[in-house]
Amino acid sequence: MDEELRSLTERSRQESRGSAAFDGLLATEDHDELAEVLTAPGQPLWARELAAFRLGVAGDRRAFESLVLLLNHRDPPRCASAAYALARLGDPRTARAAAALATNELRVAYALHPVRLLVRLRAPESVPALITTLERRLRPHDPYRRVALACVEGLGTLADPRARRVLNEALAHPPLAEAAVHALARIPQEEEAR
Repeated sequence: MDEELRSLTERSRQESRGSAAFDGLLATEDHDELAEVLTAPGQPLWARELAAFRLGVAGDRRAFESLVLLLNHRDPPRCASAAYALARLGDPRTARAAAALATNELRVAYALHPVRLLVRLRAPESVPALITTLERRLRPHDPYRRVALACVEGLGTLADPRARRVLNEALAHPPLAEAAVHALARIPQEEEAR
C-alpha cells in the first residue's frame, strides 16, 4: 500500500471509529459511489477526504474541488494527502489553484503544501507564485519561516533564472541563507554578453 494512502487510511479509520461506511469506502472500486460522497449532504470530513483522495489518484477530475479545499485545510495531514492526490490527478486547473492558495496572505499559515505542490507540478504558474510568496516572507519577524524555506528550496529545484533576485535577498535572512546558497548554485549562470 502506498505510504500516503496508508497514512490516510489509518487517520480515517480512527476518525470513523472503524465504521462499516469506512470499510465500504476503502473497498469500493465504483468511482460513482466515491463521487457521490463528495456531494451528498451530511458526509463526515474523513469520508469526503478518503473519497476525494481515491478519485484523485485514479485521475477522476470530479475530485478536484474537494481536493483543493483540503489542500488549504488547517490540518497538515489533510493538506499533504490532498497535495499528493492533486499531483496525480492531472487536472490543468491544479497549478492555478495551488498558486492562488500559496499567494493568499490571509491563508499563508496553510501555504506550505500548496508551495510544495507547485514545485512538483513544474507548471508555468510555479516560479512566479513561489517568488511572490517568498518576497512576502522576507519581511522582518515574519512567522512563516517554513513556508519561506519551502519557497527557497523549491526555487532551487525549479532552477529558473527569474528567482535569482529574490534568492539573493534571502541570503540576508540567517534561517534561509544556507538553503538560498544551494538554490542559487542550481540556477544556470547567465551567459556573459559578447
